[in-house]
Amino acid sequence: MNRSLRLVELLPASSFLTKWGITFLLCWMGVFSFTYAQPQINVDQVSGRPPLEVNFEWQETSPQDSTLQLERVVWTFGGKDSIESMAGTHLFEKVGKFTLEAKGIYSDGHEEVISQKVEVKPLITNDAVVFGLLCVVLALIFVTSGSSHPFFQKFYKFVPALLLCYFVPALLNWPLGWISGEFTQLYNPVTSRYLLPAALILLCVSIDLKGIINLGWKAIVMFFTATLGIIIGGPIALMLISAIAPDLIGASPDELWRGLSTVAGSWIGGGANQAAMKEIYEVSDRIFSSMIVIDVIVANIWMGFLLYGASKSGAIDKWFKADTRAIDDLRNRVEGYSASIAKNPTTTDLFRILAVAFGGTALAHIGADAILPVLEPYERTLSEMGLSSLVSRFFWLIVIATTVGVGLSFTPARKLEGVGASKIGSVFIYLLVASIGMKMNIGEVFDNLGAFFIGIVWMLVHVSLLLLVGKLIKAPFFFTAVGSQANVGGAASAPVVASAFSPALAPVGVLMAVLGYALGTYGAIVCAELMRVAAGG
Repeated sequence: MNRSLRLVELLPASSFLTKWGITFLLCWMGVFSFTYAQPQINVDQVSGRPPLEVNFEWQETSPQDSTLQLERVVWTFGGKDSIESMAGTHLFEKVGKFTLEAKGIYSDGHEEVISQKVEVKPLITNDAVVFGLLCVVLALIFVTSGSSHPFFQKFYKFVPALLLCYFVPALLNWPLGWISGEFTQLYNPVTSRYLLPAALILLCVSIDLKGIINLGWKAIVMFFTATLGIIIGGPIALMLISAIAPDLIGASPDELWRGLSTVAGSWIGGGANQAAMKEIYEVSDRIFSSMIVIDVIVANIWMGFLLYGASKSGAIDKWFKADTRAIDDLRNRVEGYSASIAKNPTTTDLFRILAVAFGGTALAHIGADAILPVLEPYERTLSEMGLSSLVSRFFWLIVIATTVGVGLSFTPARKLEGVGASKIGSVFIYLLVASIGMKMNIGEVFDNLGAFFIGIVWMLVHVSLLLLVGKLIKAPFFFTAVGSQANVGGAASAPVVASAFSPALAPVGVLMAVLGYALGTYGAIVCAELMRVAAGG
């Protein structure tokens, strides 16, 4: 207790009513309050290479006259593991950033929570070294994929080069522990904020708008089918896993459907839509961290399947009995135009390409910086209207960069395609693919199997509906793959999947992804309400 309460205790015992009257008055005036313990935790080390052994201890620094008794301390380590103890040791075996959290529970029910960040670092944390390593990996993949050696020819017949560009960096993350997306800025900002907008400009500078329009209604149908698959997949997965293994997640049904709403927001729209769902449905940080496994790991595994499917699109289209003439015509027209103006680039030509790519990227950043301050005061209103993407800097960056590229396609800048604009754009895309792969820690699957199984069932519903509708309307697999990735992956990866079919088709992925941003919050709310019903809420 504090000094003001001691003064009250000095009053004569006979003045009982007076004493407690003054006490009440002082409480009401905020002069004194009961003082709880101010504990702290001691941790011997907070960073290092795996396996990292951390010793921890709870220490009380309570006031001398405090009558509160500490009953127990519960420690958690950024996962499902927890112990009750005043002190102990925990072994962090995997690379990552973790939160060591201690919850002290007192005799009156009061709780004190203290946390400490622990960083288990990969072998390489220098961005320059990581970037060089990824460039070497990409070069080895493309050199071997073009080799005449029988082994490599046979190997790449079954494993697409683009798939390796994605999964080899992921293996360097886990289990090797050489690099990690958590300890580098290569993805954000380098590849996603600088190289991706530049790539979109270079890939759109020779865009054939007439050819894209001629793709027809099937492209739109497959996009909305992908959205519907996510909307209905969530409640189906929730009901199925809850019926088979209700204790698999370790969360109440109410917590679970709320958490899954953030996955729906991300898969239909993007990061801004996911953040909106977290706020709308009041998702706790504990549940949200489990949902990241579904969002990131399952979506990245599915992207790997799409990249593999792109190399087998001919066989899949034959099974669909799809009419691919519009896609073939668009690809041939763009590639034919490129061949008709092709020449060996000079140094001047290369600087023109860089000026267009990064000058346009600069304009996109300037535009995003100018638009956001105007819209941010209306963030709550826009979120309520389902337009949370409009206050996302990344959204405007992608929209403006795409607009710049399309606008330049009507100018002499279009001729830059003849000196390799799309090839440089493709290099940027491959660097983006490698940096996305580097972020994927496959080992997290084993720490969150319940969330992973829900994500797998959810994705299977999404894929099954896509294949069914694609078969019924005889849609090319390109529409299936890009429609799906425009939903699940967004603007950062939809052009990657489209480019796997042909660099000429990358703009289609961008345009579909922008449509996904617009629909993300609306679709996620519908999905969340269906999951509420499925959970019995």
